[in-house]
Amino acid sequence: MSEKQWQNHYGEVLDSVNDFDVIDCKICGFKHIIPIPSPRELQDMYKSKYYQNVEFFNERFLEDKDWYDLVFKDRYDSFEKILGYKGNIFDIGCGGGYFLLYGKNRGWSVLGVDPSIQSINHCKSIGLDVIEGFFDENLSKKLASKFDVVYLSEVLEHVPDPANTIASIKKVLKQGGVVCIVVPNDYNPFQLALKKACNFSPWWVALPHHINYFDFNSLEKLLREQGFDIVLKETSFPIDIFLLMGDNYVGNDSLGRLCHTKRKNFEKNLQNAGFNNLKRDLYKSLAQLNIGREVVIYARK
Repeated sequence: MSEKQWQNHYGEVLDSVNDFDVIDCKICGFKHIIPIPSPRELQDMYKSKYYQNVEFFNERFLEDKDWYDLVFKDRYDSFEKILGYKGNIFDIGCGGGYFLLYGKNRGWSVLGVDPSIQSINHCKSIGLDVIEGFFDENLSKKLASKFDVVYLSEVLEHVPDPANTIASIKKVLKQGGVVCIVVPNDYNPFQLALKKACNFSPWWVALPHHINYFDFNSLEKLLREQGFDIVLKETSFPIDIFLLMGDNYVGNDSLGRLCHTKRKNFEKNLQNAGFNNLKRDLYKSLAQLNIGREVVIYARK
């Protein structure tokens, strides 16, 4: 495909959807859309539209709570193994607050930030300390060197300047502190196989709120450029495998839930059999192949 330039960004065009192009940006070192929405457009979108249906999210979470608890346990197990103690954690884009609540119940000191007033109200209703707003330079100055861990799950794909966000995260971490970033693993081999062999359109290009499209290499590179040392890389279940086997859940919520239930059963049964470490080793191995639905990287300041 052709190359395209927008402002100081340029690279090969991978996909074009509506009025946006996804480029493999040679300047940034990761894939992102052009044009990039302005900060004002993004603020308006997240404050007014995004995450308004808190009741629906809470309903889904409660359906999946036992599975989410396994995911959360893995995260906090890793934090405590890396640090050697239970400390304090800052969750950027904390949503309904369930990850923080799990940590609080486990003995951590917790704080979250989120732009959605609905999310903030829910967090407060379950007894969490939270800040309404965006994580920006001003907030990073107020919270400088305060945290042992910063958690950023399904957020970095939304921000217009990921390098600046990671630099701000570094400011709020104590020396030796840990950042854990979770993003979708997009343009992964399974997705590319579906495009080539099965004529799938790039359903993972979620416009306009997904600006950035990372893989393990590009996120690791970004973290290293900001002075972080990589401690651990793993992924989540490669849910795209169902698509390759003929279960097309794209746009089909009921089939998507069925596939998700199978994934939950797989992980819960391994846990119940005492094989959770095997599951984690499997996901670490898949990460080396850039396979799996999410990029999960732990890095240390």
